[in-house]
Amino acid sequence: MEKTQMNDTGLFASDYHIPVLFNETLETLNINPSGIYVDCTFGGGGHSKGILHHLNEHGKLVAFDQDVDAQKNIQHDNRVLFIPQNFRHIQRFLRLHQITEVDGVLADLGVSSHQFDEGDRGFSIRFAGPLDMRMDQRQDFTAHTIIKSYSEAQLHKLFEQYGEVTNAKTLAKHIVHQRMHLPYATIEQFKALISPVVKGNPNKYLAQLFQALRIEVNDEMGALKELLEQLPVILKKGGRAAIITFHSIEDRMVKNFFKQGTFDEPTDNPFSITPKNQVFNLINKKPITASEDELKRNNRSRSAKLRVAERVSKG
Repeated sequence: MEKTQMNDTGLFASDYHIPVLFNETLETLNINPSGIYVDCTFGGGGHSKGILHHLNEHGKLVAFDQDVDAQKNIQHDNRVLFIPQNFRHIQRFLRLHQITEVDGVLADLGVSSHQFDEGDRGFSIRFAGPLDMRMDQRQDFTAHTIIKSYSEAQLHKLFEQYGEVTNAKTLAKHIVHQRMHLPYATIEQFKALISPVVKGNPNKYLAQLFQALRIEVNDEMGALKELLEQLPVILKKGGRAAIITFHSIEDRMVKNFFKQGTFDEPTDNPFSITPKNQVFNLINKKPITASEDELKRNNRSRSAKLRVAERVSKG
């Protein structure tokens, strides 16, 4: 397949967000020029433009993004259908537009560079802004809501599971004790509230903590699970799904679902005779990671892992 290069002046460059594993994703999707493809995370439109470059006039791209800011990046193209919703509703909205099956699905999970760089969105520790972190600003549930309402046990589990925070239990206890006395509506106020218990490198610690809050605010694991469960229904036989993850839990979910059609960890029991209903063929046995060149150009790509699978059969 032809490679579509991306550079600072090229067609697919964007200040909004630099797509990771760009060429690798397009190559492994094995794009059918007249097919129907879904970009679940439109963002700056980088991956979408790459897909469109390989489609002919009969091809179609369906782009999902729940962030209203992403709509500013839509370019007029009759082949594009933009749906301003979370990709967890993929099957419902495809059906609303009379689309029953597609040739490929792409999801680049996590946060866009634009979201990180907009201080008033509350995603980054670098800026002064509200303790927000909503990707869909139509919802009411924010990071502030979590800090205000979650119990000590809930906070402990959240920080430990999604942020791998070293002293998650101590942090949770500290927040519950201090939130009645100190303000925490803004990023700066929240950082001041937790400062007595920050361990190690403050930037790394806060990044892990903010990651955990962001994942919870946007129910990222729940949305990914629902997306994966719908893939066997919406993908044509021979259709491919390409998922880029940035967190070990996400990657494990994708790996297990692609390998065995469930989210359970595979059993090591050699006497197990449970028949496997194979849904996908793995295109890459191990996750594809960024090249040295991409790592130099885009630091965000360092934790990106791409897994691709092909639908084996229908029904």
